[in-house]
Amino acid sequence: MRNLITDVPGVLVGNAHDARAATGVTVAIFDQSVVASVATLGGAPGSRAVTLLEPEMTRGAIDAVVLSGGSLYGLDAAGGVSAVLCAQGKGAQFGGLTLPVAVQAILFDLMNGGDKDWLTRPVEQRPPYWDLGRDAALAAAADFALGTVGAGYGATTAGLKGGLGSASARTRQGFTVGALVALNAVGSAVIGDGPHFWAAPYEQGAEFGGLGWPQAITGEALAVRFKGQPAPATATTIGMVATDATLTKAECKRLAIMANDGLSKALRPVHAPTDGDTVFAAATGRAGPAGDPPLLTELGTVAADCLARAVARGVYEATALPYKAAAPDWKTRFGARR
Repeated sequence: MRNLITDVPGVLVGNAHDARAATGVTVAIFDQSVVASVATLGGAPGSRAVTLLEPEMTRGAIDAVVLSGGSLYGLDAAGGVSAVLCAQGKGAQFGGLTLPVAVQAILFDLMNGGDKDWLTRPVEQRPPYWDLGRDAALAAAADFALGTVGAGYGATTAGLKGGLGSASARTRQGFTVGALVALNAVGSAVIGDGPHFWAAPYEQGAEFGGLGWPQAITGEALAVRFKGQPAPATATTIGMVATDATLTKAECKRLAIMANDGLSKALRPVHAPTDGDTVFAAATGRAGPAGDPPLLTELGTVAADCLARAVARGVYEATALPYKAAAPDWKTRFGARR
């Protein structure tokens, strides 16, 4: 087990970023088309082709999930990913054509200090996201970096640098579950001004420092802290969970809903008006069925725990951007405390 979403057989992940622009793209590619659905609980989502993931829609499978910075400009990334998928022969055949499906969610990282010259020269300079999507798809592998990479490159949280996180686990029935998240939340992943993560009860080993919770959580620690005071908030957390269980699209929908609540285990506040909080759920079907309510309940609970752990890992592994007034990273601010 790598403690990555790629522990789920049939899932590969690639990252690409533009350091000058301080933004990037992450893509999860499936070796075969998979059943998937999605749950969006934030007030400001941005996405591509997610409506088809609702259980009543006709299309039943997808080939990739794209997570991108760049807000609406970042939606170009799915085009680059789709080009790679098509070249690899992935997707459904329709009228002699290969039509891959890459669903996508975006986060807002346009105000993090990077040089996004396409905003001021929209005709002469195109956004980099199509190319980043292509490069991320070509880089897809079982091992991939966390922190300030891919879609997490330009991400921030309230008071600390955000980033890309991932985690995995197995259920008691032997199903593998993994989570991937690009953490750009309006809220905070840590308790008050200290180093302790809200997700600490779910930590495996010392994957994000091993500090546990503080001896007491004071009223001051519970005070609401979030981005956007006084500057405008630039937020949105996006992610996915995957499992090797065999699920229907309706069962994936329930898995996505349950997994999305992993964000509430790891962030405060969450599902805010300026968050996106979009979480995809995909089932590769390599293992047996898990749609029986008790099995699906455990699967969703473990997926939520994995997503909470991935949030904390994204912050823990991040490094600060090299700009004035950039959000500090956890390790620089708090050190390797135990």
